[in-house]
Amino acid sequence: MSEEIVKFGIFGAGSIAIYRHTPEISNNPWGQVVAIYDPITERAEWLADQLEQRYGIEVEVAESEQAILDNPEIEAVVVATPNKHHARLTIAALEAGKHVLCEKPMATSLEDAQKMIDTAKRTGKKLMIGHNQRLMPPHVKAKQLLEQGVIGDVLSFRTSFGHAGPEGWSQDKGPHTWFFKKEEAYVGTMGDLGVHKTDLIRWLLGTEVKEAAAFIETLAKKNEKGEPITVEDNAVCILKMESGAVGQLTASWTYTAAEDNITIIYGTKGQMVLGANPDFPVEVMLANGEQAKYKVGAVATNNVQVASGIPDEFIDCILDDVEPRISGEEGKKALAIVVACLKSAATGQIAKVEK
Repeated sequence: MSEEIVKFGIFGAGSIAIYRHTPEISNNPWGQVVAIYDPITERAEWLADQLEQRYGIEVEVAESEQAILDNPEIEAVVVATPNKHHARLTIAALEAGKHVLCEKPMATSLEDAQKMIDTAKRTGKKLMIGHNQRLMPPHVKAKQLLEQGVIGDVLSFRTSFGHAGPEGWSQDKGPHTWFFKKEEAYVGTMGDLGVHKTDLIRWLLGTEVKEAAAFIETLAKKNEKGEPITVEDNAVCILKMESGAVGQLTASWTYTAAEDNITIIYGTKGQMVLGANPDFPVEVMLANGEQAKYKVGAVATNNVQVASGIPDEFIDCILDDVEPRISGEEGKKALAIVVACLKSAATGQIAKVEK
């Protein structure tokens, strides 16, 4: 590995930048945040001040997006903005010669996702998508056990991700949050939470989603005018894998009492439960009566801010000149499942997942 320090510009001073990206970059000995831009200048100033106090580094508050792009000191950027800006800023940064770590969902259309991928290839720069669930220690352990065939061939699964909604997590702090606006977010709970699980399940099982059937609804959330939000707050999806396995994916912003980030996988020899037991996040129960429990860290949620591992892996990819495992292509596959679920809900029919 090179001794070079990777210097970062940050687009967006929201919660994901505050709690995940900037502290993890700053805690990495080969990473440094040098500039932050947010259209709400006070947010960028506050975050820059926090980083300076905590890490003793000087962080510039950029006057514009272009100031980040034009800064020759910046080698990589994090795109942590509302979803509608992901593709535009990613492509602009790649064209400016920067490596890009983009938050999920990577884009608001499959066409834009492909443009991001094509631009990264043409410019020779790294593009990584922030699907952090597959780097969580319990999920890494589960992947190992599944590849070892501990529960046999996978037949079915249930995976869920739900909490009380982004209006408490977002720096907007209220029902006016961009997460609730279709023009900013494109999708609601499926873009915030569901896309994490579309990425996770295809990675865990090592097989692609072939078809999707979904009910996607706005059941409870209201905007600042007291009107129903313009994106969904609940989604229940049935996914059929190319392997033949069939399972359920649920994403919700209306789990008001407690978060849920649990996955259960059912195989021919038994089943595996991920995230239900905080002391043993990976539990295996076999049909022959054998059981095993693994104490392997935690899965990050809004209430449990464990390190995501995403910036560390991105920095390693830059310094070692290797392509990210969570590449643009991987991000597009996760997005394609979301798109198929949306299509199914809109048409009332089973939808094929675009390849």
